[in-house]
Amino acid sequence: MKNLPSRTTIGIIGAGGMARYHIAGFRAAGAEIAAMADTNLAAAEKTAARENIARAFASPGEMLRACPEINAVSIIVPNKFHAPLALAALKAGRHVFCEKPPALNAREARAMAAAAGKAGCTLMFDFNNRARPESRAMKTYVDQGAAGRINSAQAKWIRRTGIPGFGGWFTNKALSGGGPVIDLLHMLDLALHFMGYPEPEWALAQTFSDFITDRQFKGPWGIPDAKTGVTDVENACHGFIRFKTGQVLTMQSSWAELIAREEVSVTFQGTKAGGLVRRLFGQDGIDATATDTCELYSQENGLAVNRAIVVPPDETMGRVGAAANFVAAIEGREKPLNTPAEAVTLMRIIDAVYASAKTGKPAKC
Repeated sequence: MKNLPSRTTIGIIGAGGMARYHIAGFRAAGAEIAAMADTNLAAAEKTAARENIARAFASPGEMLRACPEINAVSIIVPNKFHAPLALAALKAGRHVFCEKPPALNAREARAMAAAAGKAGCTLMFDFNNRARPESRAMKTYVDQGAAGRINSAQAKWIRRTGIPGFGGWFTNKALSGGGPVIDLLHMLDLALHFMGYPEPEWALAQTFSDFITDRQFKGPWGIPDAKTGVTDVENACHGFIRFKTGQVLTMQSSWAELIAREEVSVTFQGTKAGGLVRRLFGQDGIDATATDTCELYSQENGLAVNRAIVVPPDETMGRVGAAANFVAAIEGREKPLNTPAEAVTLMRIIDAVYASAKTGKPAKC
């Protein structure tokens, strides 16, 4: 690791909606935001003005050349550009905080991890659901041994009407890497986080695209429709992953699936206790209607004991906390919430899920 900085100075790459959470988290941790870059200079200037950032640029390279004081960057761009921009920043000796997914595939994630190691720089990803109070609390119980060995888990991020537009980069596999499997990977990551990120062996999965062009299933997120754009990703996936440890995990991801309501959850079964971390949304899918559950389940004295873990609410769903942790990790004040090695493992599993869905057979991870 490079010498720890006394203060982190960050350049933001990408003026999209997630920038406000990154900026709030970085500043909460004491970092300075020196500049913003976006290929749409007007967008960069508008966001910079709103967030009181002094300088705006039309390219990341221009920003880094003009602002040598920047020692870390935040990457908030379409998935295809995560790896190229991260590699360029790492090779230039900058720490990197990158939006999810880590990359389009495991090959790119490996290259990013190798570059971070060679540069001695911190590379982290915005797996913000790890930073939710419910997740932090549950991980503490798991680490203390309350659950015992987690044998199995179920990861869900399912939506009824959640396609993020049609023809934009979200629905273009060349730009996004896939549909909800890669977009809504947070619960898969969180389940692996609780399980100790075991070494995966194989995945068996099936994707579905019945509703991917049906405008009844469009959600309130994403970007405007592009009439001449491409829509070639899945709208749902169900899968099963086996690990070399004998642990197993089932996953369900969807933007469009005929369910009652949106659910974001991880359930697990351990040798001492089971657990649940879950957000259930209203029928309209608006975050403000979500209710959070964090519980442990055990058998004690022949009785079923259900423990409710009550934590403070977090309207940002961990987004500010995840960004703040990046700064604290760079400065040696906190342990990073995620690592490049975990990102590689996650992308190996996602690659195997898509490979299995294509062949109809189990795929090695």
